[in-house]
Amino acid sequence: MQAIARWAMRGMPQAALIAAGAALVPLLFWFSSAVTALVVLRRGMAPALPVIIAAALPSGWWWMRGDVIPLMSLLMVLLMAVVLRSRMRWSEALIFGAIAGSVLIQLGVFIPPGGVTQVLELLRQSSPEVASRLTELSRDGVDLETFLTLLIGSVTGLLVVLVAVASLALARSWQAGLYNPGGFREEFHALRLAPRELLLLVAVGIAASMLGFPALGALVAVPLLVAGIALIHGIFGLKGINGLWLGALYVLLVTTWPMILIVLLAAMIDSFVDFRGRLGRND
Repeated sequence: MQAIARWAMRGMPQAALIAAGAALVPLLFWFSSAVTALVVLRRGMAPALPVIIAAALPSGWWWMRGDVIPLMSLLMVLLMAVVLRSRMRWSEALIFGAIAGSVLIQLGVFIPPGGVTQVLELLRQSSPEVASRLTELSRDGVDLETFLTLLIGSVTGLLVVLVAVASLALARSWQAGLYNPGGFREEFHALRLAPRELLLLVAVGIAASMLGFPALGALVAVPLLVAGIALIHGIFGLKGINGLWLGALYVLLVTTWPMILIVLLAAMIDSFVDFRGRLGRND
């Protein structure tokens, strides 16, 4: 992929061609977003407009066909890339991305075009057990349509934010590989939320739960999760720990909730303690 990124950066036509082509192919929208973000990170928003338009047109076509994920991922990546380029802080880019994603969820952008009625009927027809469970929830006073609307919107929004973060990280790694070898590793290993940023996320999460915006409360955990993963990468790098253990960590993150909570807690503590700084000084 580094060779493709190198070819894309030789000129706007090449970058626009790759961005548009990847956006047209199902499930390759993340690659289109990464190429667009690379051009924005390297050259800025205005010079990158041809590439942005080239990626946005196929993504908009997918949106008109009922799939909003490609276009929303592109917009999210662009927002974070602009913040990262101007502020040079991953933490701020992640916070902006999480807040933007929660706003899109509250606006109902990720709800299927026909609403959740069809989804509800499909769930009822999927199996007798699911139908029975839905009936029990309805008897308990749960508004099934409201519940499904929140669930589908939140899960899709979370997916879009995570994909956008991964696309931005890929673009940043390409940029470092082309123009600053080793820079992305150093930058990511140093990613850490400042105490004021952590307090802001906690305050936003508490306010969101009190005001009835659960999506915002959930997405503010994304910057913490990425900061926790960066913390583990940084410690492994400082101590020279085998990468196999890092792979095992990712398996646990995907399969177990307690591991996610541990990573979130570690990131919160690291904001005030700075584990990597202490380990570096001790070494």
